[in-house]
Amino acid sequence: MSKRHSAKYKLDRRMGENVWGRPKSPINARAYGPGQHGQRRKSKVSDFGLQLRAKQKLKGYYGNITEKQFVRIYEEAARRKGNTSENLIALLESRLDAVVYRAKFVPTPFAARQFVNHGHVLVNGKRVNIASYRVKPGDVVQVRERSRNMALVLEALGSSERETPDYITVEAKSMSATFVRAPELAEVPYPVKMEPNLVIEFYAS
Repeated sequence: MSKRHSAKYKLDRRMGENVWGRPKSPINARAYGPGQHGQRRKSKVSDFGLQLRAKQKLKGYYGNITEKQFVRIYEEAARRKGNTSENLIALLESRLDAVVYRAKFVPTPFAARQFVNHGHVLVNGKRVNIASYRVKPGDVVQVRERSRNMALVLEALGSSERETPDYITVEAKSMSATFVRAPELAEVPYPVKMEPNLVIEFYAS
């Protein structure tokens, strides 16, 4: 297992859950934490510990989002009207790399970030290479024509591992996806339970 591959699944082992729902996750065979003390009996977790864990899991799910970026997303969610937890999920799912992942153009959130950064994606016909770009309802996200035969893309589109959620419509022939709306938590196909309410408590405390 490569160093990159190993690091990618470390979150699964730390959380004791298959965070991305992938068949290759080591947690499928070994349900304990990383490191030499991973098999120790777990002690009762404090409220702060639960909040921290919820934050690490949600942040880690979206790949390489830095703490600074994640705090900025939380602050915007808190400024918006309505439920802050729902706002947080809506903002995370509106990121360009998240839409590329949900549309099944790539197999993982990590690959989505790289795919966008390397200029393989168009938004409304214009190339955008910023993974954190905010996609708006009605925007069309498309794989560039020259990138459509990449093995990574063809493999992801042909995979039965994930379904495309209702808030994104995909046109497989043109390799394009329309972002219909920012979703609510209940609509997002997380393979594990996410608790954005605990994330809000973590930052608000």
